[in-house]
Amino acid sequence: MKQQSDLLIIEEIKSGNTEAFNSLVLKYQPRIAKIAAQYSKEPSDIMDITQEAFIKIYKAITKFRGDSAFYTWIYRITVNTAKNYISAQKRRLPVINFHDASQEELFLNTNMMCNIDDPEHLLLRDEIAANLDNVVATMSDELRTAILLRELDGMSYDEIAGIMHCPVGTVRSRIHRARAAIDIRVDPFMEA
Repeated sequence: MKQQSDLLIIEEIKSGNTEAFNSLVLKYQPRIAKIAAQYSKEPSDIMDITQEAFIKIYKAITKFRGDSAFYTWIYRITVNTAKNYISAQKRRLPVINFHDASQEELFLNTNMMCNIDDPEHLLLRDEIAANLDNVVATMSDELRTAILLRELDGMSYDEIAGIMHCPVGTVRSRIHRARAAIDIRVDPFMEA
């Protein structure tokens, strides 16, 4: 059903109705941003990757043949966009603005307001989150993609296999290995 409605919207876009693209953006923007967040934690990077991905999707939508699900197609475009963006960011020199302390102060004040819980609990939660981020960041692209599609997007093994162009057994194996790697790093915190 979803695929059919997407195909109808795509046909409208192909026939010149550029406004129809807005409905695709509204529908898929949260999912595209979630994919972008797998490659960067910076909100500005996530917004940039999401925007670049939609620009590429718009420019290439006339080439979509419908051989795969539309989400599979835009997922691939988004992943490639994110990888290219992060690669380009690594080649750039960082820009530091020492004159705009007001944003930093606002962030710190807001952050303090959120720390109402027990400090020990917050520290443990932050350590677990940092370890989880580190272990996921060090995984191969195949393991990271499989585990994030399963755990964050809630996709089935079949859907993941379609996106990753591999057998379901391979997806199961990758997810198992990713979970094992996560368990090794996170279990010590759970026992504490």
